[in-house]
Amino acid sequence: MSKVLVINPILYTAETNEIPRVDSIKDTMIYTMCLGFLRAGHEVTLIAAEDYRPVQGERYDFPVLWFPTVCRKLFMPRCFPYMPGIRSYLRKHKEYDMIVTSEVFATWSYTAARVAPEKTLIWHELAAYNNMLHKIPAKFWYRFVARLLMRRARVVPRSAQAGAFIRQFMPRVETETIDHGVDLEKFPVSERKERDNSFAVVSQLIPRKRISHTIEAFAQFVKAGQESYRLHIIGAGEEETALRQLVKKTGLAERVIFHGRLSHEELLPIVAACKALLVSTKKDNNMVSIVESIAVGTPVVTTSVPYNAAYIRREELGIVEDGWSAETLARIVAENDRYVKNCLAYRNYLSNVSCAERFLTCFLSGITVQ
Repeated sequence: MSKVLVINPILYTAETNEIPRVDSIKDTMIYTMCLGFLRAGHEVTLIAAEDYRPVQGERYDFPVLWFPTVCRKLFMPRCFPYMPGIRSYLRKHKEYDMIVTSEVFATWSYTAARVAPEKTLIWHELAAYNNMLHKIPAKFWYRFVARLLMRRARVVPRSAQAGAFIRQFMPRVETETIDHGVDLEKFPVSERKERDNSFAVVSQLIPRKRISHTIEAFAQFVKAGQESYRLHIIGAGEEETALRQLVKKTGLAERVIFHGRLSHEELLPIVAACKALLVSTKKDNNMVSIVESIAVGTPVVTTSVPYNAAYIRREELGIVEDGWSAETLARIVAENDRYVKNCLAYRNYLSNVSCAERFLTCFLSGITVQ
């Protein structure tokens, strides 16, 4: 059994500096990953930013430590928080066998890489410079801070794209990628043999997600003779009113259902019953909703933007096509049984326990440098 410390201050995405407060963090990606370490037989502790502490107190399966952020105008908690308390904590608590931090371009990863480089694995997602302040801070960080001061730490990329990017700056990068894990206990496979004539969107309703494109493609699909199909839109955001108006304009008021924000327990039966999850995003990294859809056996229709697209295409877990259309939806329906079978065969590889075990294997066996 190993003692693992996970440092991931940003628990969920905030589009503005006003971080929305939530009732629970148990549906977040990093909580799920920590559960994977726990179920693999290890002790795990999570460090997160105080700004993301739930409104109501809740009990956790493992210790969660909330650290305050400082200099918030310069180190914005939504994207680049600074928690000076981490340094003293790491110096005092030397009992951890492995430290997993998120992202190379991060103050907390820098701290871990300096205080305990031999124990640190940086789980890296970004495949391009962060756009903050015209990319100037990110370029300085990767080219000088990471290259010179963080080089002793190991890096585990979350995608092939992330690996190719970070190898420009860091010498100890693992060749294997580890994506976000899924708690398969919460994602049971449906026993239904027939899926509903429906599709699902699980997303924030914001401009970069391009939900309007999904609605328009679905409208053309319905007009092509598929009047029995429905589109479930799960999520909330600033574009909801405009999207409802678009649905009304295209005559789909009875074909498109807006569910609002749902918990995992509420949304999973909907996604599991659909023919496919639909993704039209123009800017994203790895998308947790894609991983979760595959885990319940539901194929994905997506643009090539999410990093998940690489293994969706490779493993034939759906269709990857920029500017996908009604014709694409017809194809995913026609070959749905094959895509579903592929998703179910791949799902165990995505489990949080499997991901945790691969982290430990990577750490214990050393880094393969490419």
